[in-house]
Amino acid sequence: MAEPSAPPTPVPFRVALRYWARLGCVNFGGPAGQIALMHRDLVERRGWIAEDRFLHALNFCMLLPGPEAQQLAIYIGWLLHGVAGGLAAGVLFVLPSIFVLLGLSWIYAAHGTLPAVAAALAGLKPVVVAIVLAAMLRIGRRALRGPAHLAIAAAAFVAIRLLDVPFPLILLAAAAVGLLAGDRRAVSAEGAMRAGELGVAAAGQPVPRAPRVLAWGLALWVLPLVLLAVTLGLGGVHADVYLFFTWAAFITFGGAYAVLAYVTQQAVEAFGWLTAAQAVDGLALAETTPGPLIMVLQFVGFMAGWNHAAGLPPAASAVAAALLATWATFLPCFVFIFLGAPHVERLRHSRRWAAALGGITAAVVGVILNLAVVFGTAVFFPAGGLDPFALAVAALALLVLVRWRVDVLWVIAAGAVLGLLRLLLS
Repeated sequence: MAEPSAPPTPVPFRVALRYWARLGCVNFGGPAGQIALMHRDLVERRGWIAEDRFLHALNFCMLLPGPEAQQLAIYIGWLLHGVAGGLAAGVLFVLPSIFVLLGLSWIYAAHGTLPAVAAALAGLKPVVVAIVLAAMLRIGRRALRGPAHLAIAAAAFVAIRLLDVPFPLILLAAAAVGLLAGDRRAVSAEGAMRAGELGVAAAGQPVPRAPRVLAWGLALWVLPLVLLAVTLGLGGVHADVYLFFTWAAFITFGGAYAVLAYVTQQAVEAFGWLTAAQAVDGLALAETTPGPLIMVLQFVGFMAGWNHAAGLPPAASAVAAALLATWATFLPCFVFIFLGAPHVERLRHSRRWAAALGGITAAVVGVILNLAVVFGTAVFFPAGGLDPFALAVAALALLVLVRWRVDVLWVIAAGAVLGLLRLLLS
């Protein structure tokens, strides 16, 4: 067995704090880009964490529900400076995007019908459909590695699209089928050896006790409910938003695109909080901000509060609902890391768990395809007839994303410009 890596030189907390603050302002590009950015900064340039420790943390975060890039930041922050470091890394990772998206959401809700804003969104919407399709193709190439996985993906699409099967049940069924199919894909022997050599105890940080972590997590979750009970009551849209997004936070396997299909289905069809077209607009706005893409759930909460103000000023109702959705979405991330990181090796090296995850990942491909169909219908057939402009923009965007792998921010900007040019030439 190879010798464990030498621990990196200790990093002063204030230095790490400055880095996490900067990262929160520049972490564009979705989870893949954010993970690559942290690897470049923390492993290659600064040497704060060894390569094997970084991969070890990343593999654990990939198993969890929620935004894996933010959870990776929490994990590394904890390795460097304990609970305080994890809190700083996780909060600063999303804090700038919270304020940016709140501002964009207000502009959209209050002025979305202005010609220039509507034209820019008309160019962004088909780009969003292309981004979702590109994500489906990218995940599909990794996840669909045999007839069993193809069958799981197809069944998941039919279940959520035609049979209205709840998303959590699809995940459970996919995990069971993946386990029965005997998928034994796991980490390589070398990767497992390296991960096993470097347990979390090597970081020199105290291990948070599980009861204390759960107690703090529960108290911080209950606090907004208490505030709601004494202000707006527990029978309105704000309580519904908080409880729904709490539930969603525990089933967000597969990333933002997968959970957005479930959230869109529930928010549009079951709750009537917003329309499918508005959900597309929200994803377009979230793509233009730093932070995890799952920030789009904040937009869904904002529109729920805006469209169902219940006697409050629409802006105040919307901001309250957006912050409740954000709190419910990201609070579990900290609990998952502080609770599970000390025990990651035992979970990560289970072959049966890897088989179940293979089934879940295959189902995610079918769920994302449903999301593309939902969004594509709203974008390509806005009034029942085909929009040739939207179809052409989506096809061009998909081509440059898949064939030339152009950065998504440039594609989004180009879509907005095309929408404005269309307005000027019309």
